Amino acid sequence: MKERFQGSALFQEGMRFQLVASIANTEIIAAGPGVRVLSYLRKVYGPGRWRKMKGIATVRLPNGAVRRVELHWYEAHGIGKRDMKIKRYLEER
Repeated sequence: MKERFQGSALFQEGMRFQLVASIANTEIIAAGPGVRVLSYLRKVYGPGRWRKMKGIATVRLPNGAVRRVELHWYEAHGIGKRDMKIKRYLEER
């Protein structure tokens, strides 16, 4: 997955949103055999100590709205964050 900077926001191809602030309150949800899609991650991105993570961030959506959200993603040392998705919106409009 390619990463590039657009203005001050990090944009990863394949994501339907842009991170406009760093991810805060990161937590490990699962690690090692607790990661259900471990075989997929190893096949697509390579071997590593894969963990499922979650955190809070501010993102810009395709319609231009800026929202605070809970994100989930997979991460391995030396490989980075992969398959990031919005799990829920934290603030009401």
